[in-house]
Formats: sequence, structure tokens, C-alpha cells
Amino acid sequence: MSLKVKVEDLLSSRGRVKVIKTILKYGETNITKIVRESGLNHRTVKNHLEFLVKIGLVNERSYGRVKLYSINYKSPQVLVLKDILLTFEG
Repeated sequence: MSLKVKVEDLLSSRGRVKVIKTILKYGETNITKIVRESGLNHRTVKNHLEFLVKIGLVNERSYGRVKLYSINYKSPQVLVLKDILLTFEG
């Protein structure tokens, strides 16, 4: 499921940007790794992941109780977003 979202809604949250950058860094990862890497609490990361999955930027796969998250490269917005984040990365 993919929804239209404004760029300011997507990038207005520092936490959401941290979650996206962590997933980009590891390719596919679980919520525990995202929590450790981002410094955010579990609930906050879970909320951001639910939003990102809902709008179609992140894929979620389940292996039993473990969920893995990866970037949805089928979404045209992902390539633009990745370029933006890499450009401002220092």
C-alpha cells in the first residue's frame, strides 16, 4: 500500500530520518538494530516504521516473531530520498 505524502511530512521528523538512514546503512535490519543505531526508544522507532511501511518507502518481512525492514527500491521516491540524504550527509 502506497500513499501520497508530502516531503515536509516525511522529513519533518529527525527520528524518521534516523530510521531511514539506519535502514539505508544496513540494507535490511530489525527494530533492535534500528533502536541501537538511532538512539530512539523502541515505541518511537516502531511508530516511524509503521508510517514508512504504510506509505510504501519501507518493506517489512516477518520470520516468526522477528520482523526485518528494508528500503522499497520499487518506490520512485526512494532514489530521490536516498540522494537527498547522502547529499546532506557531510
